[in-house]
Amino acid sequence: MNDDDLAVGLAGLSGLLTGGRPLRETLIHIAEFAVAAIPGAQGAGLTMLEDDRPQTVVASADFVRAVDDVQYRLGEGPCLLAVATRATQTSGSLGGEARWPRFGPRVGRLGVHSVLSLPLLLPEQVVGALNVYAHEKNAFGADAVRIGELFARPAAVSVHNAMVLAQSQRLADQLEEALHSRAVIDQALGIIMSRTGASPDEAFDRLRTMSQAQHVKVAEVARVLVAEAIRRARSRQAAEPDGPPR
Repeated sequence: MNDDDLAVGLAGLSGLLTGGRPLRETLIHIAEFAVAAIPGAQGAGLTMLEDDRPQTVVASADFVRAVDDVQYRLGEGPCLLAVATRATQTSGSLGGEARWPRFGPRVGRLGVHSVLSLPLLLPEQVVGALNVYAHEKNAFGADAVRIGELFARPAAVSVHNAMVLAQSQRLADQLEEALHSRAVIDQALGIIMSRTGASPDEAFDRLRTMSQAQHVKVAEVARVLVAEAIRRARSRQAAEPDGPPR
């Protein structure tokens, strides 16, 4: 049955990146698949590395988020050790765990006693860690560790790919915004030149001066200028008679 659950979880991973889901939704699904696949798991969280610092992005349950908040606030715990050592960390009695003398007792008082923390490894990179928790003591035996490590390998690839796709989308959005801003700035420069007879460089200097005076970006000043020009043009059209009198 355990291997069947693993197979279902792996099948779920294989289809995650085909639906165009947002990054957060994809990561939540990975955590949920881990809970379903790993025997004894009652909750899971994904800890990502951003600028070489662990940061929990998602959790499958509120208690997981609370546990990980303790871990990062104290700066010690299984996830941090798993990332640092690139090795699986497990404990079945967190309240008395000598490796984490501050983290363990606090988490034990929250009613969480077992953890399985699995580093998410690529050949030359640690993507983060998958943290699996249970309320019972000694919830994760050798079989759970074996299945967890099998699950973590493709999960690392899925997490990495999801992050790359999200970054690509962000860059595409930024490029689209930059192109739109450039077009609006060009329109604003044209308005300034037509009103003042300024050269392109002089018009841009005027736009930049307005930006500095208003403490907003040049693109925003340009948007306001263009919007105001459109409003005035429409007002003039509305005020004009429909045609010559008969």
